[in-house]
Amino acid sequence: MKKSFKRFSWLLVLLIPLLIVAGCGKSSSSSDKTVKVGIMGSDEKIWKPIQKKLKKEGVNIKLVTFTDYNQPNAALTNHEIDINSFQHTYFMDQWNKAHKSNIVSIGKTVRAPLRLYSKKVKSVADIKKGDQITIPNDSTNEGRALHLLQSAGLIKVDSKVELPTPKNITQNKLNLKITAVDAAQTPRSLTDATGAVINNEFAAEAKLPNSETIYKEKLNKASIPYVNIIATNKSDKNNKTYKKIVKAYQSEATKKLIKKYFHGLSVPAW
Repeated sequence: MKKSFKRFSWLLVLLIPLLIVAGCGKSSSSSDKTVKVGIMGSDEKIWKPIQKKLKKEGVNIKLVTFTDYNQPNAALTNHEIDINSFQHTYFMDQWNKAHKSNIVSIGKTVRAPLRLYSKKVKSVADIKKGDQITIPNDSTNEGRALHLLQSAGLIKVDSKVELPTPKNITQNKLNLKITAVDAAQTPRSLTDATGAVINNEFAAEAKLPNSETIYKEKLNKASIPYVNIIATNKSDKNNKTYKKIVKAYQSEATKKLIKKYFHGLSVPAW
């Protein structure tokens, strides 16, 4: 019995330091606040200063860059990322309906009006019969682009259809060839097409000058659903670290960066 007790005592002496070390390691990992943020490539220059600032405050942001609009929400619902910043409210609502997901907004970022660009004409009035116009092919921005062309007086779409496609065009006096392509390819399409409706981030990536804008979406009550947001899964909407990230984004420093890099293509929405 004495020998067994002595052996047990020695085992405790050897095990206690190991248990302490293991406990310390667990505590360290549990306090590690690494947040994966899904963004589009053009937004890196906005998010990197935020990443740098929050690192000093104990929040480690890992930026995950995507190349098309179908990726960030899928990654979010699969918990491959924690939050994302790329979409407007309307896009999120339509995604939730289509995919039965529960993604919610936790903060506004920018308002980024769609623009009709051209390298061949200087105004909408210069567009001729049979000209080609390209638009984004994802359902939300496709419908939004058609409404933009309607607002510009080029076409009319069925008012009963919430998300129109080219099939829902009811009037096309110039017989324009309206072609839907991947949103990321719209800037390249300007080589052949007379005009292209291009989302802000892709226009920024392509460094399209304001001088090539021939029509811009108006910022009014109708454009409120198109305010861009930071989003997460509904179960995480009250996460304090995520709220801290939103607060860091909605700062005067970020406003200056938006003005510096987007030159009016996007404006702060908070």
